[in-house]
Amino acid sequence: MNEKELAELRRRYRHDKSNITHVRGCFVNEKKEIISEFEQSLGMISEDDADDILSLMRKSLSGVIGRNLLEIEFSTAQVMESEEHKLLSVLRATKCADADSRRALFEKIAGSLEHDGSYVILLAHERYDVPAHGADGEEKPSESVFSYIHCAICPIKASRPVLSYYFPGNCMRSITADCSLSSPLLGFTFPAFENGGANIYKAMYYAKDLKNNHKELSEALFASEIPMPAAEQKATFGAILETAMAEDCSLRVVRAVHTQMCQLIEAYKEEPTEEPLKVTKDDAAEMLRVCSVPEERVTLFEEKFTEAFGENAEIHPKTVAESKRLKVKTPEVSITVAEGCGERLETRVIDGVRYLLIRADGDVEVNGVNIQM
Repeated sequence: MNEKELAELRRRYRHDKSNITHVRGCFVNEKKEIISEFEQSLGMISEDDADDILSLMRKSLSGVIGRNLLEIEFSTAQVMESEEHKLLSVLRATKCADADSRRALFEKIAGSLEHDGSYVILLAHERYDVPAHGADGEEKPSESVFSYIHCAICPIKASRPVLSYYFPGNCMRSITADCSLSSPLLGFTFPAFENGGANIYKAMYYAKDLKNNHKELSEALFASEIPMPAAEQKATFGAILETAMAEDCSLRVVRAVHTQMCQLIEAYKEEPTEEPLKVTKDDAAEMLRVCSVPEERVTLFEEKFTEAFGENAEIHPKTVAESKRLKVKTPEVSITVAEGCGERLETRVIDGVRYLLIRADGDVEVNGVNIQM
């Protein structure tokens, strides 16, 4: 799935656009026990409530591919005979109406997910009449139907009693404590939506937390490897760069790699392609060569990259360059340099002491007060 296809699915999650008629689910307590199951007809509630439910589920289709959204790939053997793929396929074929399959899915999630606290699992099925487009770009009648299931896992947030003004009684009174659903922690869509149809060899897995993508859940549901969390990828990439570059790991090199990553992100925004934006080992190595890094250092970087991420691994540039701004940090001082101003910062050793120098062409403020240089 690419960004365009994800956006197309996200737009479905409104009562006037969606073909989702029922949302089914269950409540799981902090002891991993399924306390109750439910079935909610969206046609039997108000449009506002239906939109709230769909909006909550849509959030598990948010984020960036390669960071929050991870592609799960099934092997041919899995598609043909694995229990994991069979369960997802049955749920899809029965539109989530098969009680035994639903229960099996809920039990897999409850039994594997490591989460402190209770949560609600939301499960829905939709048949999307995919519109076709003519050579002139005009929309034509649908030529295909994309049938899929979507699951969102939402933590329960307990509210505290609060004081309120009760208008009908013209008095102050307390509103009792209640529970509400938080934004999804995890979720998945099966099968993947690609080229206007279903790719049963893939699923899309969502993880809100960039530091923990709950590998234990993906293994239970898909029996398939997923990339390390985005925050871990960033730290690993930085460690590889430090180790491989050694004394050549200068401000100039790190700044140049960051700039090139940001340029890739901006170029993709201006001219998006069908494929998600990714950086391979060869791409990263070429960025170092642009900085005139010695070839033996580049070779070592490639070796360390393969050891950490795998031979054919791909990472998203936003994992490495989260912001256009350059962030410099010492134990005592933190500096943030705006986009395009990285050249104003340099390192220098004066009388044996290391310094960070910032060229100050304009006014300089300290605690909001202009100071004289």
